[in-house]
Amino acid sequence: MTMLSRESSGAGQRSAATPPSLDPAERTRLERAFSIPRGRFLVGIPIALIVLLWSFDGAEFDFAKLSDGAINMGEFLSRLFPPDFSKFGTIVELLVETLQMAIVGTVLGGILSLLVAFGASSNIAPRWLYYLARWTMNIIRSVPDLVFALMFVSAVGLGPFAGILAMTLGSIGSIGKIFAEAMEAVDRGPVVAMEAVGASKRQVITYGILPQAAPNLVSYTLLLFEGNVRGATILGLVGAGGIGLELTTAMKMYDYGHLSAIIICIIALVTVIDQGSALIRRRIT
Repeated sequence: MTMLSRESSGAGQRSAATPPSLDPAERTRLERAFSIPRGRFLVGIPIALIVLLWSFDGAEFDFAKLSDGAINMGEFLSRLFPPDFSKFGTIVELLVETLQMAIVGTVLGGILSLLVAFGASSNIAPRWLYYLARWTMNIIRSVPDLVFALMFVSAVGLGPFAGILAMTLGSIGSIGKIFAEAMEAVDRGPVVAMEAVGASKRQVITYGILPQAAPNLVSYTLLLFEGNVRGATILGLVGAGGIGLELTTAMKMYDYGHLSAIIICIIALVTVIDQGSALIRRRIT
């Protein structure tokens, strides 16, 4: 009896010490995932360096010129102090307008981007719609937001409405592509299972794709909102509402104290929004 118990315990120890067998094909696949393509990697390094040096030369990047201009930059920064908060009420009012523009532009841009993303997802849309949606987003993404702002300013006049329209249209090109890629990257298992039991396309999208992509979609929408707050500041430079017009006026009038106060308030607003967005992203992920 004792010998049997010893043999059984010895067999148990050997089985515990012996690693589980793995299929050779599966082992090769897993090892390939961690292997570095050394040949291509070694060839790619000099090519990347050549392209980088070529870009430095074409862009006329000059460290010596940068060091020579450091004195001028220091002089400009010294003029920003001390900041002048005598027009703090005006700054807050325009920052609220900028925030309102960003909220409306994010909501409208997010909704339209999601609709376009359905057509730009290869696992949802037919081929013809996929290429049409992708090309549309490429064209929109190629045009700077300032061009859209100038177009809408000429159409609806100066003010925040033109800025909202520019942000909404610009969002389709940028965040729409990310929405589409998030929906393409979902796990195919639930989708295949739903299709196997006869689920309709709408049911597959509603219950198989969107629930998986939802955390990424929310995270990207928050990122869009942060970008729109900063973008609304730039759009104001061409009269599309927000704090940007006041910023431009202060620069043209050489009112450096007021300019410094505006920059400090913008930094404070962007920081608060960034921290709030980070908190929401942590909760949903």
